[in-house]
Amino acid sequence: MCWISKFAGLLCLLSGVASVKADEGMWLFNDLPLKQLKQNYGFEPNEGWAEKLMRSCVRFNSGGSASFVSSNGLVLTNHHVGAETLHKLSTPERNVYEDGFLARTPAEELKAPDLELNQLLSIEDVTAAVNQGISADLTPESALAKRRENIAAIEQKSLESTGLRSDVVTLFGGGKYHLYCYKKYTDVRLVFSPEASIAFFGGDADNFEYPRYCLDACIFRVYENDQPAQTPDFLKWSENGPSEGELIFVAGNPGRTSRIFTTDALRYQRDHRMPFILDFLRRREIMLQQFGLAGPEQARRAKDDLFGVQNSRKAYLGMLGGLQDPAVMADKVSRENQLQAAIEKNPKLQGAAAAYSTIAEIQRQRAATLRTSISMNSQVFGLAHTIVQLVVEDQKPSGSRLPPYRDSARASLELGLYSDAPIYPDLEQAILADLLGRLCEIRGGDDPLCQEALNGLSPTERAREVIAGTAMLDPQKRRELVAGGADAVRNSSDPLIQLAWILDPQLRKQTEMTEAWGEQEKQAYSKIADALFAVQGDSTYPDATFTLRLAYGTVKGYEEDGQAVSAFSTVGGAFEHEANHPGEEFFQLPESWTKNRDKLDPKTPFNFVATADIIGGNSGSPVVNKNLELVGLIFDGNIQSLVADFMYTDKQGRCTSVHSSAIRESLRQFYDAKDLADSLGK
Repeated sequence: MCWISKFAGLLCLLSGVASVKADEGMWLFNDLPLKQLKQNYGFEPNEGWAEKLMRSCVRFNSGGSASFVSSNGLVLTNHHVGAETLHKLSTPERNVYEDGFLARTPAEELKAPDLELNQLLSIEDVTAAVNQGISADLTPESALAKRRENIAAIEQKSLESTGLRSDVVTLFGGGKYHLYCYKKYTDVRLVFSPEASIAFFGGDADNFEYPRYCLDACIFRVYENDQPAQTPDFLKWSENGPSEGELIFVAGNPGRTSRIFTTDALRYQRDHRMPFILDFLRRREIMLQQFGLAGPEQARRAKDDLFGVQNSRKAYLGMLGGLQDPAVMADKVSRENQLQAAIEKNPKLQGAAAAYSTIAEIQRQRAATLRTSISMNSQVFGLAHTIVQLVVEDQKPSGSRLPPYRDSARASLELGLYSDAPIYPDLEQAILADLLGRLCEIRGGDDPLCQEALNGLSPTERAREVIAGTAMLDPQKRRELVAGGADAVRNSSDPLIQLAWILDPQLRKQTEMTEAWGEQEKQAYSKIADALFAVQGDSTYPDATFTLRLAYGTVKGYEEDGQAVSAFSTVGGAFEHEANHPGEEFFQLPESWTKNRDKLDPKTPFNFVATADIIGGNSGSPVVNKNLELVGLIFDGNIQSLVADFMYTDKQGRCTSVHSSAIRESLRQFYDAKDLADSLGK
């Protein structure tokens, strides 16, 4: 186990504040806020507490968090984190996503087609090795190439010596680099999922609201050598769950935060990037809804994508609303001005002053090119484009390749590339037609790239031609094409591969610009971090990076529109919520609940809120008490918490969890799954 020493004195990068707020922070497991926990809550974790919790946690490589909850490989996460796999396991005859699933024996457990789970085992500071050979006189392009080469060498050396997935992670805007080593599980099987109607009870109307009444839980099991894995590090199950005001901890993988951003960077997000993304999300949402109206099977095929788009649309609206609040931006400007004034007084910090100008210029460049960018986020196009890029990148040394194509990442890339998960041609055709149409709208119909991509056809006709003629829906054909080498891919007559070749130069150009800007920003933010350290000198946490972090807080309600909002909802409240929305879609409880209603005490806690600092990616995170007993399962935040991408507030912002008692007792009383319920935490 490789731990690094605490960063004595790394300061608050969040928004220029002198110290973090009460329960603020997504803390590194090797730099826990021990002083704050002792000072604010009188809690001092014993030796081994953090390592036990760390090893009990799991990351879904598809996005999301989870935890081991038994000694024989049971993994608890959200229904919506597992949804992609649930859809892949579903067929027209057996809709696992909608109808739920329960394996009563290990033999009945369903194997996921392409799921990878990561268990973090070690962390090492590799900042010096990443920055070796990078001097101030290097151009951003040269610095990026050297840094990429160094990172690839570090990851490959670690992979060869440990056999573990090895990822170098950028922290503090490029101020630090850590090597995270994971044990990978790729034999993952579904054990239990409830019906979608109770997992997402209330639908889009209730999403990011509170109170909630959702059993957003799903149980998998990891296997090794075709046997349930032995997982000695797992979480015990709390007998009664948390109480009002109790200290709780959230261990998970928050996605990306931008709390180090300057005001210029936030204005770019507010005025350009977020509105642009929202336009795309609204368009995709309507397209998927229209596709689903063709029939129940079409609706089933589109449902996972539609849920993701609707969830993202509402999340971006919440984030944008926070940035459009003049008080929020005024506070950020004030704090930034204070720091810049301190920088001007210190000759040693003049590099930080120039850094602000660098970041401002990058935002102007981003805004100028945003509406000429292209996005081709279709499942099957993504596979084809991966093949096209793969054969090009493989001609380079590993250290010079784009990160997904390094030797150290090859196993994970191939797991997805050769997955036998179903691909639906009609859905892919609809998505591709819409993407090609959007490309022409953004760039103009006479744009040479659009003309070449359409090949004399309309977007709808071109998409029909491409999907009808491609063999890339077949994983064996993808494998055979890659095995043929670069010449086979370059000379392929497959229309989807040909389209990927047409669009690849522009997509590569976008990647290169993004990476060049990112390198300049890393250097600039690193200087701002140095200035913050010199001026404030307080310990803090870096922005989220979809790596394991610890948050803490208390179970606590809040006030909204002059009304007190209780920290807890109840099972009985779910039935009342249904009665208050008669006949409305998404407000109908499943039969497993209605026919067994009298078996469970209506006062049983269902969902609860707390002040812990979370963000997207934390979905599925275990909520534990001081004794490392699982008391809840993170599945959402309320609408007031969505500004957490940029800053933390505990006035109304709350994370939302499924109560541990609701999970266990619903298994026993509603799903006749007593054996599974009794195995939790053992």
